[in-house]
Amino acid sequence: MIDLHSHTTASDGQYTPDELMSRAAAAGVTVLAVTDHDTVAGLEAAGEAARRHGMVLVPGIEVSAFVLGKEVHILGHFVRPDDEELARFATRLRAERERRMEAMVERMRQLGFPVRMEHVRAVAGDAQLGRPHLARVLVDQGWAVDMKAAFDRFLGTRGMAWVDRFKLEGAQAIRLIRKAGGTATLAHPAASKVERMELRELAKAGLAGLEMQQVDPNPGIHKKYLALAREFDLVPTAGSDFHGEAVAPEHRLGSADMPAELFAKLQARASA
Repeated sequence: MIDLHSHTTASDGQYTPDELMSRAAAAGVTVLAVTDHDTVAGLEAAGEAARRHGMVLVPGIEVSAFVLGKEVHILGHFVRPDDEELARFATRLRAERERRMEAMVERMRQLGFPVRMEHVRAVAGDAQLGRPHLARVLVDQGWAVDMKAAFDRFLGTRGMAWVDRFKLEGAQAIRLIRKAGGTATLAHPAASKVERMELRELAKAGLAGLEMQQVDPNPGIHKKYLALAREFDLVPTAGSDFHGEAVAPEHRLGSADMPAELFAKLQARASA
């Protein structure tokens, strides 16, 4: 079972790399990509845990970017975690995330909610700061009934505490991933409302794969993106986007799989 999209406590996942690998092995996953947001900090521990469980780790990252003004998430697979430019990017993004979180917390305080940065840091630990950490604080303090409500009312693009993020163009994200030896795959295209125009631009920039949404119950959506993958010569991939039951209960380990020949085809496209 090959799952090319998961997260740990290095970004906004619920489980440490070791806990993630243990749960993945129990779910029958044999090949797992750890693709934390804007960081490779969890990959060393994930690799050690994968070896203990007899699994294959695909070192990865998930980068937020924009194409034709639309936000997309691009997965890097087979990246070299020690790539210097990738490390500099992660350091820059950590600082950008810190500044953005401080601004969002300040907006919450202006709205009358007594949220402080220390509350968010207590939830995040050593992880990259992200909106799910602030959402968890809002739920824990009783200001939102659940994570979805926190995003809908406060933290989404139309939320009262929304602060715009650092914008990286999709072509730049793909170049960064390829320079680090990896392949670039567009994550959850249906959720990002990606259409042919955006895919064409990303394919021209070197996109290699297109993630098929295993959790989408509409077979028409799957058929649509499979056709687009063929049109732009993209490898169809599978990923659960697992964060943990407390973060995103609808995404489960063991819910995504892809044929070994497609995995090999994606790997063959990795940059030297």
